[in-house]
Amino acid sequence: MFNNTRIALFEHLKTPCYFYDTDLLHRTLFAIKEAANLYNYKIHYAIKANANENILRIISSYEIGADCVSAYEIERSLNCGFKPSKIVFAGVGKTDDEIKYAINKDIYCINCESLEELNVINSLARILKKKVRVALRINPNINAETHENITTGLDTNKFGIPYKDLIVITDNIHNYSNLIIDGLHFHIGSQITNLNVFRNLCNKINEIQEYLNSKHITVNHINVGGGLGIDYKKPEGQIPDFQAYLEVFKKNLNTDENQSVHFEPGRSLVGQSAILLSKVLFVKENGSRKTMIIDAGFTELIRPALYQAEHKIINLSSNEAYETYDVAGPICETSDYFGRSIQMSKSKRGDLIAILSTGAYGEVMSSQYNLRTPALKYYSKDFELAENEILL
Repeated sequence: MFNNTRIALFEHLKTPCYFYDTDLLHRTLFAIKEAANLYNYKIHYAIKANANENILRIISSYEIGADCVSAYEIERSLNCGFKPSKIVFAGVGKTDDEIKYAINKDIYCINCESLEELNVINSLARILKKKVRVALRINPNINAETHENITTGLDTNKFGIPYKDLIVITDNIHNYSNLIIDGLHFHIGSQITNLNVFRNLCNKINEIQEYLNSKHITVNHINVGGGLGIDYKKPEGQIPDFQAYLEVFKKNLNTDENQSVHFEPGRSLVGQSAILLSKVLFVKENGSRKTMIIDAGFTELIRPALYQAEHKIINLSSNEAYETYDVAGPICETSDYFGRSIQMSKSKRGDLIAILSTGAYGEVMSSQYNLRTPALKYYSKDFELAENEILL
């Protein structure tokens, strides 16, 4: 992603800004498609990870589906080339209008997250005179071994249908005459790097399927959600090992020949494809600490403040010896730090700073707090002509 020619071009950009390596994105999408095709698995990209329209159009061009958590995400997915037949709609708090929108757009499936929601979908489908495909999102009470704010599969989380309510649903399944309940849905968390967690999920899904079989209920698809993590410490050019990830499900998930298996990756597809570029405003000493103030803040990348997330940070302008910095933004909040005790080349005012692995939950979670204007976006494909001219 970095060479002298490209860095020279970066120097002229107004910062803070996002730079997307679309070449890496293409290679990542090809890798997951190739791995999924080995087992005939279905992929739905989690729109919430990055809803940039240029990025979505690239992803949809690979005939990948979309995983949406709002009607607005469904609308953008459709506008960016995703087929309705490949869109799934989850979300713990869908409004009636959102549910009706999804029904009218004839998307593949609504993933239902509570007993009450199931009754609402059934009622709205009856009013609209439609039969609606539904998957039951079950809370499997599995520890994803990730940050507590991105864990979604424990009993204490707000997501999914508790097992006790699954029993109520199966005992009264005849009451849902306007629904086609033909799927199970799970999602236990994000940034999961221990593949044993997914083995535990497979075991829980197998147990639930055994219970359904005892009730003579079969489902046509199993949606195992997403959650595969990326390497934030050594990010440059990294493509996740999708084959190893999918093999866990192939070896441990019990399915019959008529069941399709669906995945909802987000971060693992786009996370490494972007960097946040910023410039040093000031370097000052706070007691024994040396603090670097840059022009990007948590308005552009909130993950460090919200999740205590660590991103690799490098100085693109300096080759001097390393020093130790606390890297902070300009926002009028004490939490506006990207990292503390960061080893980085000696830095000065005006140096160009790159924060890596910001393709997921970066731009999409940005805000205009302090009345900041949204960061501009640039793409590697737009730089190719200029790079060639410099090289010539």
